[in-house]
Amino acid sequence: MNFRNMEEFWPFYVNQHSKPATRRWHFAGTLSSILCLIYAMDREIKRLVLFNWWFVFLVPLVGYGMAWYSHFYVEGNIPATFGHPVWSLLCDYKMFGLMLTGQMDKEIKRLGM
Repeated sequence: MNFRNMEEFWPFYVNQHSKPATRRWHFAGTLSSILCLIYAMDREIKRLVLFNWWFVFLVPLVGYGMAWYSHFYVEGNIPATFGHPVWSLLCDYKMFGLMLTGQMDKEIKRLGM
């Protein structure tokens, strides 16, 4: 599928995350990856080294690992990341923000899904 912009991609993205469990796995993966990045940077400040590279390595591994698990074993589809990596990442953070503020269900209804 070809999308001209993120506004066109967003409904497709939400449709690919139709099950609440898929969205929860994404939320957990995004939160875990953010925490790994914060931990890596926190250790940088304390030890005055560039990064704790082990935790930097874990950022995409944890985030994508949980998200892809949810697509293959919960949702039963192929991750949108494979075809649209940048828009998928941006939409993942948008979905994370909407879930964090309790607005995702409202967005799903707005999109008619």
